[in-house]
Amino acid sequence: MYSYEYPRPAVTVDALVFRVINQSVHILLIQRGHEPFKGMWACPGGFIDMEETPEQAVVRELHEETGLTGIKLFQFHTYGGVHRDPRHRTIAIAYTGLLNDDSSKVQGGDDATDAKWFDIKNLPLLAFDHNLIVDDGIAFAKSKGWFN
Repeated sequence: MYSYEYPRPAVTVDALVFRVINQSVHILLIQRGHEPFKGMWACPGGFIDMEETPEQAVVRELHEETGLTGIKLFQFHTYGGVHRDPRHRTIAIAYTGLLNDDSSKVQGGDDATDAKWFDIKNLPLLAFDHNLIVDDGIAFAKSKGWFN
């Protein structure tokens, strides 16, 4: 196995799933079960496994942490702030999608202790740089005409 002499960043994926109910826009968040930011809310997501693509990773992480499947996700931005993760250098690829079935049940799983829908007008302080990612995701979704 070849060993690269320079440090390499870790790569993660984040899923921003929106739904619209009675003119109100919600986003799905998970409550973190581990440090860093244990107990805080965040976008579902996690590290890309060595044998999967980012697209496969975001689908897997969304399912593991919330139970949701079958949502069409669109890559909308990459986040590479040097200090965005206190553990190490981490680059995140963000995806977003719109859930049309408001009867879908969500439940925290894997390393998420809870999963819950939040009105985008009343969001908690989020872990990492997820407040920025959510703001950008909302702007992206509006630009696609998913909601106003």
